[in-house]
Amino acid sequence: MIAGIQSVPSPGLIVFPDRVHANITRMIQMAGSPDRLRPHLKTAKMPEIVALYLDAGIYQFKCATLSEMRMALLAGAKDVLLAYQPLGPNVAKFASLAKEHPKTKLSSVVDHSSAVERLAETEAAVGIYIDIDCGMHRTGIPAGDKAMKLADAIRQTNNLKFEGWHVYDGHLHQTDLADRHAATRQAWAPFWKMLQSTSEASTIIAGGTPTFPVHANDPRVICSPGTTIFWDAGYAHKVPDMPFEQAAMVLTRVISKPGKDLLTLDLGHKAISAENPIEHRIVFPAIPNAVFVSQSEEHLVVQSPEASEFALGDTLLGVPWHICPTVALYDHATTIVDDTVNNQWAIPARQRI
Repeated sequence: MIAGIQSVPSPGLIVFPDRVHANITRMIQMAGSPDRLRPHLKTAKMPEIVALYLDAGIYQFKCATLSEMRMALLAGAKDVLLAYQPLGPNVAKFASLAKEHPKTKLSSVVDHSSAVERLAETEAAVGIYIDIDCGMHRTGIPAGDKAMKLADAIRQTNNLKFEGWHVYDGHLHQTDLADRHAATRQAWAPFWKMLQSTSEASTIIAGGTPTFPVHANDPRVICSPGTTIFWDAGYAHKVPDMPFEQAAMVLTRVISKPGKDLLTLDLGHKAISAENPIEHRIVFPAIPNAVFVSQSEEHLVVQSPEASEFALGDTLLGVPWHICPTVALYDHATTIVDDTVNNQWAIPARQRI
């Protein structure tokens, strides 16, 4: 039992800092050095997490939004990559952040010459990584002549520095690690072939969370896992070879008992990531065989043979199936240290700028 948990409002995000620290240690052990890590901040969105990374010697970061970038800068990060091609008003916002933090290394990905032109017009001195599509077909440019020509276009600008390549393989999440290795080799083959045509040294930022064990063994690349900081039920199920702890959970309460074996919890769509089917949104360790009956904006109804053991107001902790969008639903997290409610950490990067 967690001391003080009854004083925490629900639904609420819960973080265990000791488990976070253990996960950071495992990331460094897998990569071999903090220098080989550029963790994605889209999962945590909290300055305290950046501070823990910095304390561990990790100094390079990646983010998906300008809000995450600003949070990282204010937390003391000295090297931040925006892994999302800025367009529209975000071009000027990105340039403003660069000019406000001249001693910090800021960079962005691009996959088109028009994005290069717009960034060049800002006169902001920033680094540029070319986003390579290695098979996910979400963003990026295929490896080949067009990618090399785009690198040349970046070099011809006055203010942009070509830093290297960003290769995200988020479509690769085979459960068997050997299959993941094989799929990664196949997906990356055109990229490695392209690089054979140049002797110029460049940085390669590789992958995300599922392929982290693959890239961790390749000294040519910088690894960029994100979910490893908190972990979640989805990846624990999909990639069980990865040795990370559940460092973030969601607190909920029983608010009604509408029938035999039924519990209604204050955990609707607004409190847990709901992009997956209802059975893949949260896992409750205390009622592992729960059947999810229905969910609406503010309610989750579950059926469990253990329902009779719960009274109105009783609490449950659940592991989100997808932690990243779940964190974005909360303004703050409550931390638990030594089985006791300890503190609150704000989540400023959930806001847009």
